Amino acid sequence: MKDSSNVSERELQPPAVGISVVIFALDMNNENSDLFPAMQIPLVRRIRQPYIGKWALPGSNLRGGVSLETMARDALESTTRLQPEYLEQLCTFGDPDRSGSALPMVSIVYWALIDSSELANSNAKNPSAKNMQSAGLEPVENVRFFPVDSLPELAFDHRMIIDYAVERARNKIEYSDLATRLVGEEFTLRQLRSVYEAVRGQSMDPANFRRKMLASGLLKPTGEKLKSTKHRPAALYRYVFSSSVRSSGVRDFDIRGSDAYSSGGRGLNHSISHAPL
Repeated sequence: MKDSSNVSERELQPPAVGISVVIFALDMNNENSDLFPAMQIPLVRRIRQPYIGKWALPGSNLRGGVSLETMARDALESTTRLQPEYLEQLCTFGDPDRSGSALPMVSIVYWALIDSSELANSNAKNPSAKNMQSAGLEPVENVRFFPVDSLPELAFDHRMIIDYAVERARNKIEYSDLATRLVGEEFTLRQLRSVYEAVRGQSMDPANFRRKMLASGLLKPTGEKLKSTKHRPAALYRYVFSSSVRSSGVRDFDIRGSDAYSSGGRGLNHSISHAPL
């Protein structure tokens, strides 16, 4: 039986504050694949109580004299050896019961996006991190990548945090350059469609996607082509975000229109309330 006086004492203590990070990664190297890639995230197996042995998001406790973003980056590098270029504060989670029987805890959550080139650079600098995006491998002790639609049992409320981050990504990809953070600076239309499909969790009609993207004014051809063993050489593009395009956004050409999607796509169906960043 729990000592009620100790429980009451813990509930009255000010909460600890920590940093948690959700990292989205896609493997865009397989141009020949007919399946769109799944979004994956790295999780860390906890080695202490509470929730010992459970998987959790990378994170750390708050430290004095260090900025929140620096702590988020330090937490990522120390656990996953990743150094993402894109890092943004997502939300703060502070439900009094989120820590279970442990001391109350407030988590300031950041999210990061890793494209294939960043992941390749990390692999080159850290040989033991090679092929980290392949689910089931453990390149760093107690760290593993999981598809977002096939997550293990998680510690604390980290499943809720991941669900929220996925929904934010799905909404934000419609009106920002978020896709470029995952596909890289130069890409084929096939690769770009794969990013949209992976984030949205749903297949898209190639012809309609191509027509709408080329008519959007968001893309500029580089003049180069990507050679492929399975498909004919594909033109490479890069995003062009002028002030007028940024103000109008991708939503104006309705990339989410029903004619752009094919049936049979996979996805997550979670009802998440959204809040501005």
